Amino acid sequence: MKDYLIIFSLCLFSTSLAAQRAVTSKISAFTDKNYPSLEKLYHHLHQNPELSMHEEKSAARIAKELKRLGFEVMEKMGAHNIVGIFKNGPGPTVLIRADMDALPLEEKTGLPYASKAKGINAAGNEVNVMHACGHDIHMTVLVGTARALVEAKSRWNGTLVMVGQSAEENGLGADLLFKAGLYEKIPLPDFAIALHDNPYLAAGKIGFREGAFMASVDMMDITVFGAGGHGAAPHTTKDPVVLSAQMIMAFQTIVSREINPIDPAVVTVGSIHGGTVHNIIPDEVKMQLTLRSYDKDVRNQTIAAIRRISASMAQAAGLPEDKMPQITIREPQTPATVNDPVLTKRLVAVFKENFGDENVVEMPPYMVGEDFSRFGMQEKQVPIFMFWLGAIDPVKVQAAAENGEQLPSLHSPLFAPLPEPTIKTGIMAMSAAALDLFEKVK
Repeated sequence: MKDYLIIFSLCLFSTSLAAQRAVTSKISAFTDKNYPSLEKLYHHLHQNPELSMHEEKSAARIAKELKRLGFEVMEKMGAHNIVGIFKNGPGPTVLIRADMDALPLEEKTGLPYASKAKGINAAGNEVNVMHACGHDIHMTVLVGTARALVEAKSRWNGTLVMVGQSAEENGLGADLLFKAGLYEKIPLPDFAIALHDNPYLAAGKIGFREGAFMASVDMMDITVFGAGGHGAAPHTTKDPVVLSAQMIMAFQTIVSREINPIDPAVVTVGSIHGGTVHNIIPDEVKMQLTLRSYDKDVRNQTIAAIRRISASMAQAAGLPEDKMPQITIREPQTPATVNDPVLTKRLVAVFKENFGDENVVEMPPYMVGEDFSRFGMQEKQVPIFMFWLGAIDPVKVQAAAENGEQLPSLHSPLFAPLPEPTIKTGIMAMSAAALDLFEKVK
């Protein structure tokens, strides 16, 4: 009897897999047919990028696409966040999120559809704008997945929630979304999933990692004070430029000499500004840092070390107590993105079933940050899973590996995804994941 039950269970499992393959095969065919309009959407989004907190037109376009499919859409859920809800009978609630903002960069890819857009940054200056992090890919995959799942609505039951998120790059968007009460205004998700395109992984492949996926991010501002004067008489001053240089060099020893070598951490000084002309020693210098880690204790240790080094070096320079360096950390801080282990195993199995083991690659943790982490850190906790979507021409990936060359990274003005296989793989992966989570495939 026991053997019979095992055989019966295996038969049911085999039937379920066969049914899912049939549905995903239909989604693949639908996506192929639908691709020309998706490519047109991608080109439009690529040529019309918008900076963080300014994604009004992108949000309106995604909202229009979702409304056309029958989603109930909530707009301006903090900044330009949009949320679409598609109820398809009783069943699990699956949330799929894509970010929408672009970066203040001049595109140098030479593509025929390259961005020539400009925008106003947080400082009020006009800057070039480019989708150098691939959020145009993310939005196109979101729309394509919504179309595919609505097309296949007879094959699943549950509630599909699509989120177009504002301001991921500056870490504000998800925080604003939850301050607007996202989980109180929608059915609480049973699962939340997202993807991010990868600049080193060939298009057609998927990358995953169980547990730690992306690091926490802190943006720190330091004002270094001094006593300015004539550049010809430095002995009459307290030079904040020299003091800043000493601090920057000392900061480099925090990770190398204070943090346990097996604990990942990054301290980067990304900006330093001080002075006005060649021959004046200024009164102050301003620095901007980014701090990254996975462990809360490592984060706290790094911040404490920066405070200690800054104060001790200012004292050594002879500055009084009221001119100690001023250190602030911008809020909200971006927490580390940690994939739920059970959900990760489940969806990696789905990916391997649909794409083959050779196209589903385990990846190392990255020190970049992502505020998708907040979707799993609310009072009502939700299992989250984010995966990498290969975005680069496989020929270029292979050539770079053979020649020892570095491919353009995310946030590079040369970052250029290969659209068709990237978008199609993203839609198939998201659709297959959602279908498995909805559990009803027939």
